[in-house]
Amino acid sequence: MSDGEKHPALKDLDARLKSAKARHQPTKQATVGGGMGIAIHVAIDLVAGVAIGVAVGIGLDRWLGTGPWFLILFFILGAAAGFVNVYRTAQRMQAAALEESTAGKTDKP
Repeated sequence: MSDGEKHPALKDLDARLKSAKARHQPTKQATVGGGMGIAIHVAIDLVAGVAIGVAVGIGLDRWLGTGPWFLILFFILGAAAGFVNVYRTAQRMQAAALEESTAGKTDKP
């Protein structure tokens, strides 16, 4: 068997994986969601990043007795992580909107 040929079991597995992916693709309605869902997602990203950063900072400060230094450091890191998550969410939304707008143009005869 050459390198270009796949074993029959691998071909079968590949076909089964492709069909499973096709069955579990999110529908347009599930991916679009409402504005409130997006707002809640963004808010949770921001709050969770800051909350985890603050919790880690407080824990390290108590453990090491360093005062507010780790709290300040991890607050800033948590806020930055929250903003990065919000940025990624915005990028995914923009890509989905672009894909949707270009898909509508190619469907026309």
